[in-house]
Amino acid sequence: MLKNKTIIVTGVSSGIGQETAKQIKAAGGKVIGVDRNAPSLELDAFHQVDLTDEAALDRLIEALKPLKADGLANIAGVPPTAPKDVVLTVNLVALKKLTLGVVDSLSDGASIVNLASLAGLGWEGEVAKIKAAEGLTHAGVAAFCDSHDITAENSYFFTKQALVAWTHENRWTWRERGIRMNAVSPGPVDTPILADFIETLGERAEEDMRIMDRPGTPTDIAPVVTFLLSDGSLWLRGVNIPTDGGMRAHIKATSNGLQ
Repeated sequence: MLKNKTIIVTGVSSGIGQETAKQIKAAGGKVIGVDRNAPSLELDAFHQVDLTDEAALDRLIEALKPLKADGLANIAGVPPTAPKDVVLTVNLVALKKLTLGVVDSLSDGASIVNLASLAGLGWEGEVAKIKAAEGLTHAGVAAFCDSHDITAENSYFFTKQALVAWTHENRWTWRERGIRMNAVSPGPVDTPILADFIETLGERAEEDMRIMDRPGTPTDIAPVVTFLLSDGSLWLRGVNIPTDGGMRAHIKATSNGLQ
């Protein structure tokens, strides 16, 4: 499915990123990993980078350009327990900068997959704020948080809402070259940072966990990411796939009076 394809995977050293790398390798692909921590998985190449460091990110982009990669899986992210400026920088600003920095050097027909979240629900109500964040740089994050009421409580939600919207927005941006962008939105996933989500998101997360039969696992999410990286998803453009055990459907159904 991914034989002889080279895929860049951020957040490769744990959780969904690590499992995605395993599945890419199992499908015959090569993995170029990016993470702030060293991986335990054997990769074809690895770049240790802190995405909050803009100079380091610039160097990473230059290092990745010669690869002519066939895909980019934007999986790196921090939980809502991180400081709001770090959440905004890693989950949105650095992700967009990396993507736009390498997209022109990707192979024709390449696939870009963004790991969004169930927390991205309701992006339609944040369009003004999302538009204000267009072109936001590392240096401007603190001021943006202050001027647009980005708090510890809503920073994670905003980054995922903006990421879902950005995915939809770029449905046809690189269509002439066959490059597509899609997203995957997990619900609560049993990774080392699950406790951080429950702690920070409070009652909403606890209610989600009561309704769900179980939290997701990286092995529930990674196959969807891998599919979107493969040629089997050529006709999917700007799609956000809820991979959440039915939580999005439950929220939509109950909020619209179906149950």
